[in-house]
Amino acid sequence: MGRVLLLFLFCLGVASTTYAQEAPTRPRGVVSEKPMVFIATTGDDFNVYLAAAIVKKGVPVTLVEKQEDADFILKASVVEVQKVGSGTKVLNCLFAYCGGNADKGSTSAQLVKDGLIAWSYSVNKGRGEKNKQALAEAIAKHLKNDYFHQK
Repeated sequence: MGRVLLLFLFCLGVASTTYAQEAPTRPRGVVSEKPMVFIATTGDDFNVYLAAAIVKKGVPVTLVEKQEDADFILKASVVEVQKVGSGTKVLNCLFAYCGGNADKGSTSAQLVKDGLIAWSYSVNKGRGEKNKQALAEAIAKHLKNDYFHQK
């Protein structure tokens, strides 16, 4: 009888300490002192370019797949591309100069923490077919320099 009571009390103690523990703030298996960032999906897959640029530029964050695991949410607008028509290109070359004939793109991004905007940036680039990559890298660079104060 004493063993059964002792076993019962032991199991009760283990169960109470298991349920009393706080939920982990980091996803399982992730050991990181860096802030966790979730990149919100955009309608044009710009979020994929942002993830690649953040890794390439060495922004001091850990990217996560689930929003509930994140300390921050990075939200970006859909990239708007302004196509320069061939007629405009010809006129520019005839009457002015041929520079500035590439397509132009623009977007903006916000870093959100607990419903508050912690950082915001807007960018315009003229890079033709490479708009998304150039825009994402500009956002990553400024996020690293301006918000995380790293060069």
